[in-house]
Amino acid sequence: MGIDDVTEMWDRVTGTQQAPAVWLVIATGLVALAVVGIRGSWRFARNAVTIAHEGGHALMALLTGRQLQGIRLHSDTSGLTVSRGKPTGLGMVLTAAAGYTAPPLLGLGGAWLLQSGRITALLWGTTALLLALLVMVRNAYGVLSVVATGSVFILVSWLTPGEVQALFAYAVVWFLLLGGARPVFELQARRRRDRGRVPAVPGASGTPGAAGAPDSDADQLARLTNVPPLGWLLFFHAVALCSLVGGGSWLLGL
Repeated sequence: MGIDDVTEMWDRVTGTQQAPAVWLVIATGLVALAVVGIRGSWRFARNAVTIAHEGGHALMALLTGRQLQGIRLHSDTSGLTVSRGKPTGLGMVLTAAAGYTAPPLLGLGGAWLLQSGRITALLWGTTALLLALLVMVRNAYGVLSVVATGSVFILVSWLTPGEVQALFAYAVVWFLLLGGARPVFELQARRRRDRGRVPAVPGASGTPGAAGAPDSDADQLARLTNVPPLGWLLFFHAVALCSLVGGGSWLLGL
């Protein structure tokens, strides 16, 4: 790869691209809504939300000075991020709170990039984040999930025309905004069904899967802060709703 190729690549990443027509933006949102709302497609697509969820835990653990032990992603769409450090305090609270807030906030950040016309920056930035996350994954299914997700972004970024890249980018952001809200409702329902509890793993934060939520992020946060789990569920709902409203407005150019 020569200097001219590198320069051209840099110009693409830092430059702006044409947004799709509004009706196409709405269409990508409807597609994302169908993926999130239909049980069969959600069961498969939820893996991507779990990746974002565990990535949020991992990033916040590093930012607060905790030692990241690793991430595990499971076939039931659950996940676990383990970090070492003080088991209480602000760092642990922020790390535990970062999971359910990560997908909608990533969607909000993606919407901001798209309303600025930075479609290529979004696609390549997401690929870079997935590569960084891959280093932290500690099980085979997790590696497969992250590699498969990253491969889709690479293939779209390199092999498709700009119009397809734009539609894909908008669909991904809509999916994060909408898909970031559903797991909070699922967690709320599971907590009503399953009142049993298991001992917490110190420094562990994760996404409950289909089996239930015996020791969810909301329960861990309740123990860390004395704020009841319902309070944290309301906080997660608020972040998801505000991100959806704000991000959706940016995507639609409102």
